[in-house]
Amino acid sequence: MPKRIPEETKQRAIRLVLDHLDEYPNLTAACGAVSARLGFGTESLRRWVRQAQVDAGDRQGVTTSESERIRRLERENRELREANAMADSTGGRNEFR
Repeated sequence: MPKRIPEETKQRAIRLVLDHLDEYPNLTAACGAVSARLGFGTESLRRWVRQAQVDAGDRQGVTTSESERIRRLERENRELREANAMADSTGGRNEFR
């Protein structure tokens, strides 16, 4: 199972990449250098940096807060569908039709 990286460590790594991005030919190279020093995967760090850029409005995409909202709404919809299916199977909704 993958190890959990503390949020503080992630934020520090993201700051390092963004602060030194101009010293590297591209984002992947910067992430490779920083991740090698900190001991985790280049691709993980690259995803964290890209998401941080989206959240800051520097890159297009779905922000973290929008993602959380979508997940919450999808869960709510699933629960409502299950409740409706249960009511249908017991005849509970027929009274209101």
